[in-house]
Amino acid sequence: MSKNNESKEMYLEVIYELFLNNKEVRSVDIAEKMGYSRPSISRAMSVLKKEGYVIQEPYGTISLTEKGFETGKKILDRHVCLTKFLRLSLNIDKDLAEKDACRFEHVVSEETMEAIRVYVKANLK
Repeated sequence: MSKNNESKEMYLEVIYELFLNNKEVRSVDIAEKMGYSRPSISRAMSVLKKEGYVIQEPYGTISLTEKGFETGKKILDRHVCLTKFLRLSLNIDKDLAEKDACRFEHVVSEETMEAIRVYVKANLK
């Protein structure tokens, strides 16, 4: 996974998560959640808009396209599953499990992720 793809996925995950909580997402919300400057968010939104992941009203709200919604959902689902796996199977501290899941979610293969999902579903209710 390239750094650009990882960064793109991080933004989409955050936008998706904010959407689930707020329904309306603004650049300032993303900046606060990620700890990035507003100009950095603006540059990233330009790229995501160009690639068809988001729709952004001028100086307004940010919405996910279907493509962006699906990608954000997929990454957040991976994050939740990996965090649960690390915490409950390996007894990893919550903060470390969150941090590690955040890295793993971008590089783990779909085959491995599916095996982890099956394991979590069967063993970690």
